[in-house]
Amino acid sequence: MSGKTDINQQAKDPLHGVTLEAVVTELVVVYGWPKLGRLVDIRCFNHEPSVKSSLKFLRKTPWARKEVEDLYCALKNSVE
Repeated sequence: MSGKTDINQQAKDPLHGVTLEAVVTELVVVYGWPKLGRLVDIRCFNHEPSVKSSLKFLRKTPWARKEVEDLYCALKNSVE
């Protein structure tokens, strides 16, 4: 029974199987860098933004990564 519960949880988790690069790229497509920088106020989104610099920062900074992932989850949950 536990295996079935794990599968159901994974199906509901918008981050399951999605890379951080895909998360950042989709957020940029949906919001654009200026709005993304206002929603998650981190330097790599506001000053010469790029996916590469954002990934480097987010991989080293857990609190910022959590904010980005939470924003992505909110976006996915609002679409459903």
